[in-house]
Amino acid sequence: MQLHEQPDSELVQQIQSGHEAAFNELMRRYKLPVVNFVYRLLGSVEDAQDVAQEIFVRVYRNVDTVRPETKFSTWLFALARHAAIDHWRRRQRHPAEPLESVPPLVGRSDTVEDVAAREVSHEIAAAVEKLPEDQRVALILAEYHGLSYAEVAEILRCTEKSVEARLYRAKQTLRGRLRHLLE
Repeated sequence: MQLHEQPDSELVQQIQSGHEAAFNELMRRYKLPVVNFVYRLLGSVEDAQDVAQEIFVRVYRNVDTVRPETKFSTWLFALARHAAIDHWRRRQRHPAEPLESVPPLVGRSDTVEDVAAREVSHEIAAAVEKLPEDQRVALILAEYHGLSYAEVAEILRCTEKSVEARLYRAKQTLRGRLRHLLE
């Protein structure tokens, strides 16, 4: 069986035995989902890429701590959540001025629909970013990454009922903040 056909658990065992190609395969599978997850938590592509790189270094160093009964993706997203929170806290203590201004919303080849869709997307992202951390993380994991309530609960170290409640509150808040888009 080739590496890309093997389940995560087998790849983790191979990495624990020193097979570097198995690590590369896990990175290939999870780099984009991790970058997307961290981006949605931090709101910066550059920060998300930096944190994702840091996460995979941690994965490589700590892969021996993955328990056989633990789903690798759950362990990875928990690690990513902690790394993103740590990065956010460091950024809050030591804010940096942006080197470049934000690119304009309108380009020469953009249609009115493209601009409107981008504005709506920015508005939704801003509303999600303003959610309390526990609701924001639960929403991102469940809605953007398609994880089950059980997987989200394991990552957040809470019950499935708590995840359900966090998602309900997050969606209610977003409906209120984005009501003008829904009408």
